[in-house]
Amino acid sequence: MPMPSARPDASVARHSAMPAAWPLDKGAIETGPELLAGVGLPAAVIHQAPLAHNLAWMQRFADDHGARLAPHGKTTMTPALFHRQLDAGAWGITLATAAQCRAAFAAGVPRLLMANQLVGEANMAIVAALLEAGAEFYCVVDSAANVAQLSRYFGARGLRLRVLIELGVPGGRCGCRDQDEVLALGELIEAEPALVLAGLEGYEGVVFGEDPARAVRGYAWHLVEAAQTLDHDGLIEAEAPLITASGSAWYDLIAEVFREAHLGEHFVPVLRPGCYVVHDHGIYREAQRGVLGRRPELEQGLRPALEVYAQVISLPEPGRAILGVGKRDIGHDQLPEPLRRHREGGDPRHSLSVAGWRVTKLMDQHAFVELPPMPAAEPGLPGNGGEVRVGDIVALGTSHPCLTFDKWRRLCLVDDDLRVVEEMATYF
Repeated sequence: MPMPSARPDASVARHSAMPAAWPLDKGAIETGPELLAGVGLPAAVIHQAPLAHNLAWMQRFADDHGARLAPHGKTTMTPALFHRQLDAGAWGITLATAAQCRAAFAAGVPRLLMANQLVGEANMAIVAALLEAGAEFYCVVDSAANVAQLSRYFGARGLRLRVLIELGVPGGRCGCRDQDEVLALGELIEAEPALVLAGLEGYEGVVFGEDPARAVRGYAWHLVEAAQTLDHDGLIEAEAPLITASGSAWYDLIAEVFREAHLGEHFVPVLRPGCYVVHDHGIYREAQRGVLGRRPELEQGLRPALEVYAQVISLPEPGRAILGVGKRDIGHDQLPEPLRRHREGGDPRHSLSVAGWRVTKLMDQHAFVELPPMPAAEPGLPGNGGEVRVGDIVALGTSHPCLTFDKWRRLCLVDDDLRVVEEMATYF
């Protein structure tokens, strides 16, 4: 059945009308031996082998813990990646907004978990259209006011909406603050015929303390106890209720608690990490070290798959290079990390050193790089690192992949020889 609102939302319409972020020469993809042949730089690049590894690794982790995986799609908003995640075994895709849910459903994702409150009639209209088109949709609630709003709107549309009660933490983000609030809200939902209480949702990324790991485990047990109490009191109507949490930093602790509580006997445990799919060279690399430190039996761990490639556009003075990439092109909650360098037109299997290179500043579309001193320099390039040339191609590692994906309308999927094998479109 086609969606009643066939027109995409405004953000998708703007996206569709825009040209590709880089003009791609299809012939060069098929025949060119050169690195990123046919691609104008800067460009966001996903490496095929680490991507495949990450997809299999996280799915295996969820399976081994008796949990389902609903990766957070807001990280990438890339349908080609959604479908790879689903093909690898994911239960569904998590999103943050109604518009994101519509984009995912239009791209063929049937099961949508919106890990956020559904507020505003315009957003409710989007979700109603999704339900009428056959989507399996869940959202979260944490207030009597929102329960009343949702019941009124979806009741008038003749629809039933699956909702999850959100349990938060004092001083944190959204969510009921304790189990008593959860139970009171459950009783309100039970009295509303347009709503179906389908379980409990939480997010541990806002839990802090002197011992963060202990605090996260404590929060996970609060989730378990609240879910079990809802179930014991007969307030959950769904036949296969969900209990869901986990971002990309503490998923191992959430999965452990869900398994220790034997939740699979009464609930469907759902994990929602998103950044794992491409990992990073920053905050999630550090988080993964924590996971492997807690769980040394886990093999290998995740691998960074996302990089941004840019060129040296100027060598204006000794010890400095300027790259043609900036805040418009790459996430910058941490400065990018130079990884390797290539000659334009050179063999992609041969890279040049960037040892000692350090990005010191980003402007809109320029990156300042501090170069190490070199004992010898080419004529005309005193102190600039000798072999560094204008036109050199530099691969940069990113931190927090969400903040790089949303800067691109197309990304390059590349093989081990840095040949572009697929264009991947984003829909932010």
